[in-house]
Amino acid sequence: MLSRPVYNPKFELFKKAIIGKKVGVLGVGVSNLPVIELLNNLGAIVYAFDKKEEKDFDEKALEILHSNTKGGCVLGKGYLDNLNDVDIIIKTPGIRPDIPELVKAEENDVVVTSEMEIFLSICPCKIIGVTGSDGKTTTTTLIYEILKANGYNCHVGGNIGKPLLPVIEFIDPNDIAVLELSSFQLQTMQTSPEISVVTNVAPNHLDYHKDMDEYTNAKKNIFLNQNHTGKLIINSENAITNSFEDDAVGEVAKFSLHNRVSHGTHIYRGKIYYDDEMVLNVKDIILPGEHNVDNYLAAICATYPLVDTSSIVKVAKTFGGVAHRLEFVREYKGVKFYNDSIASSPTRTTAGLKSFDDKVILIAGGYDKKIPFDGFGKIILEKTKGVMLIGDTSNKIRCEIEQESEKQGKTIPLVGCNTLEEAVKSAFALAKDNDVVLLSPACASFDMFKNFEERGNAFKQIVALLGQEE
Repeated sequence: MLSRPVYNPKFELFKKAIIGKKVGVLGVGVSNLPVIELLNNLGAIVYAFDKKEEKDFDEKALEILHSNTKGGCVLGKGYLDNLNDVDIIIKTPGIRPDIPELVKAEENDVVVTSEMEIFLSICPCKIIGVTGSDGKTTTTTLIYEILKANGYNCHVGGNIGKPLLPVIEFIDPNDIAVLELSSFQLQTMQTSPEISVVTNVAPNHLDYHKDMDEYTNAKKNIFLNQNHTGKLIINSENAITNSFEDDAVGEVAKFSLHNRVSHGTHIYRGKIYYDDEMVLNVKDIILPGEHNVDNYLAAICATYPLVDTSSIVKVAKTFGGVAHRLEFVREYKGVKFYNDSIASSPTRTTAGLKSFDDKVILIAGGYDKKIPFDGFGKIILEKTKGVMLIGDTSNKIRCEIEQESEKQGKTIPLVGCNTLEEAVKSAFALAKDNDVVLLSPACASFDMFKNFEERGNAFKQIVALLGQEE
């Protein structure tokens, strides 16, 4: 990243427009603290609104808040009561845009936006955006690594990394920004990246979205505002994403694991091709699992016109993956432990299970996102030799497995566990030499942990301590 500011006319207009404006930041997570500092430095009168009480913030966060919010902090109960007192609201993605307080604010001419929406509208460089129900973090990271290997100065952000708006003045027009974008971020987006990737769409986040249609329409915003020079990259083997072609204005490229595509990436005799050009041997990819080959197909589709094939090959041979995504943790007494805490949906866990040739012992369950588990029991019986069930959804998953067991006339051990530690120890007790224990919950973490990272780190710590009690 550059150490000196770069002239950006769009940012200059933003700076002039924000001076003296009353700006409310709604939802003060770690990622919004740098945004609050930026807005204050630009001369805005900043307010902070959050449902957390002051005691819930650490000392550093409180220092940033109190020194950068000239308008004041509204924390705890009633934090949504006075949103009409500001000119602009920058909301965190997890808050629905149609809550009554925000609707009323907009009726009173308050502008409601987000850090990512502002960034997309004033970013001076090419943007590659990635969304999907599964695989978006790995695909985003692969795109970033491939571009970086080819010599580009890149910035990664959105749903991963650090917020990019606070560093906007250091981004050069010749750089590339790579963004992972969630359905929450996309729901109200009115600007689309020049290159947009949709890995797949399957039921997810139905505890937040009203229904599957709303979720799907949010995903579509990643490309709906492109012009004819834009490029949409879609998974041709996913019926929902494949249908997005009908609404695309610009170029459409597809990727496919099993079928040839007329434009995009596909596999033929163990090699990945972009159109008719051979790019990569599948055997060079060190990440395990067919779903990671799919992620490479998407990443190559997004980068190949911009990079040399040597950069793609280099990354394939060296990139070991992102934490909490089929992450090898430890082998203890002949049992291998893998952390796939990112798997917060049945489709993601299914992909993880298919990465292993032999049956595994699965730890599953967690917060209920209202995602259906239809058909999940079938893959469980096919790919596991036992399941440790935890969290709010344990009974839902148990019922699905038991129904499939009755159909097939076969059973596997199903062990209900109160804690993750109990689940790890029960899984290890069931395991034999050369077995795999896989944490791949198929559910979110919020019933027991703050996020999937905390859940994955807890799993790794528990596994690391195995044997120390002996």
